[in-house]
Amino acid sequence: MQGSLSVERMCQMARVSRAGFYRSLQERLPREESMEIRSEIQRTALEHRRRYGYRRVTAELRRQGMRVNHKRVARIMREDNLLAVQPKHFVTTTDSNHAREIVDQLWIADITYIRLQS
Repeated sequence: MQGSLSVERMCQMARVSRAGFYRSLQERLPREESMEIRSEIQRTALEHRRRYGYRRVTAELRRQGMRVNHKRVARIMREDNLLAVQPKHFVTTTDSNHAREIVDQLWIADITYIRLQS
């Protein structure tokens, strides 16, 4: 009952089925839940300076009591461009601390071919 009108009467006046009316009420809840999950994912990812991937974010949300799937978290993070940024590690390619003698000489090579008469 809404005021003096029953749900059935309101549906007749609006030309909507009762099932459609109740279905529209249920559809609002998942959107609100989805927005709450999305905002928590964004907050968690940015709080940890985008070092947390979807697995860590999922674990963090579960610790907070939210029921989320890791695939959903990964999809939302991908859509919002919040995937973790992997830092590039510096790789040393030269070993300058060796005990061998350092020779000061210049090596030159020539790869041109000169045709000789036989």
